[in-house]
Amino acid sequence: MKKEKLQIILITVLVAIVFPISLAQTDFDDRERNKNTLRLCFYNLENLFDPENDSLTMDDEFTPDGIRRWYKSRLHIKIAQLAKVILAMGGWEAPELVGVCEVENENVIKKLVYDSPLASYTYAYIHFDSPDERGIDVALLYRPDKFDIVYTQAIAVVDTFLRPIPTRDILYIKGVLPHKRKDTLHLFVNHWPSRYSGYAESQIKRINVAKLLYSHLNSILLMNPHAAIVVMGDFNDEPRDESVSTYLKIRFHPDSLRTNELLNMMYPYVSQNNIGTHKYAQHWSIFDQIMVSSAMLSKQNAWQIKRKALIFDAPFLLQTDEKYMGVKPYRSYHGMKFQQGFSDHLPVYLDVFCQ
Repeated sequence: MKKEKLQIILITVLVAIVFPISLAQTDFDDRERNKNTLRLCFYNLENLFDPENDSLTMDDEFTPDGIRRWYKSRLHIKIAQLAKVILAMGGWEAPELVGVCEVENENVIKKLVYDSPLASYTYAYIHFDSPDERGIDVALLYRPDKFDIVYTQAIAVVDTFLRPIPTRDILYIKGVLPHKRKDTLHLFVNHWPSRYSGYAESQIKRINVAKLLYSHLNSILLMNPHAAIVVMGDFNDEPRDESVSTYLKIRFHPDSLRTNELLNMMYPYVSQNNIGTHKYAQHWSIFDQIMVSSAMLSKQNAWQIKRKALIFDAPFLLQTDEKYMGVKPYRSYHGMKFQQGFSDHLPVYLDVFCQ
């Protein structure tokens, strides 16, 4: 055990030397947050797999004998890299809430929380195993000294006959500030079905998840039209796509927002070119999004938005795109070569405060 921890420390130091932290160039605010302010982040960790083979899931690719040669040493490097990103997003203080996706199991979450530089911030986590065929799940990392969890639920995705669909659950969390327990914040962490089989073929799957999520949002807003709700995740669709704008009924322009509706906080980026959180070929997409209820914008709830949502595009997260020009996310693998990068997605974050 001591030998393994020493190895983790050495890898972490090596990563910090080779890839020094530099902050994002666009509106990054790293001022220390007070006890009423939370930084909410979402990050697709891209294939954070446990090297141990799980016979019940399709994880063979990410095992020591798989085509990725996914050894424990590579997992340790990946963990150190991801911890660096999360800490950099916080600025002077580590983020209070971090929604993540593409984590295989509780073991890799524990390694990220306890066996990395995040350990000094005593993060806790919320995680449930989902029926996803590859075994990947969503989770929430949080700082118990800054946010108190009062309820959690894994919302299973089912078909019209209430049969489970093999995809990621929606993670629902309800919490409060430790010193302001009467002011509730509702959080939903998502990772919607991918476009791997093609956009048209997979669209119905995302629409089904959108309908399910909308029913849960609607039930909260029917009980309290001024509820504070934050929805975050990798939606594998953009703000203007049908699943998000029509079925989830998320608005992407503040002027069109009405009571009981949610605003997509990525709206400043929607009309901009060559900006996004994920790049396929030459096209940037805004798949990773944060949405908030109207009450958090109209001062009808104690929870309010402190500033606009940002894509964390620190230079160290990007590399030159030699094929399609410009830059692209610096991911862990280039083809089958392990290049010690981070993820194929850029994280997003938003600051909120409780009055």
